[in-house]
This record gives sequence, C-alpha cells and structure tokens, in this order.
Amino acid sequence: MMNLPKTIMLIGVIFIVVGFLMQFIKLGRLPGDIVIKKENATFYFPIMTSIILSVVLSLIFYIIGRFR
Repeated sequence: MMNLPKTIMLIGVIFIVVGFLMQFIKLGRLPGDIVIKKENATFYFPIMTSIILSVVLSLIFYIIGRFR
C-alpha cells in the first residue's frame, strides 16, 4: 500500500510526457487511423495510434517492473 502514491504519480508523469510529445509528433494522424467525414459530422477512430501507444506504454511498464 505504500507504493500506491508513487505509482499514481508515475502514471501522471507518463500522461504528461505523452501529451507533451503528441504536440510535436503527429501521433494522432497516422496511416491506418480511420477518418470518415460526412456533411456535418466527422468520425475518427485512431487504430494505429492506439496500437503504438499500447506498445510504448507496455514497454515502459515492463522496464519499470524489471528495476523494482
């Protein structure tokens, strides 16, 4: 239970870093993302962005887990 605050802070820092990097890396508009534009509506489903983000976060958490 003592590691819970550190874990929550680490998750927050990771979200901040990913959000900051998404401004400079066009991560939200990758090939493979589905964009459907109609007359007055736009549907956006980021498949490739979700996959890449999942792989990166999995690697980060794996590395963090190895050093504990």
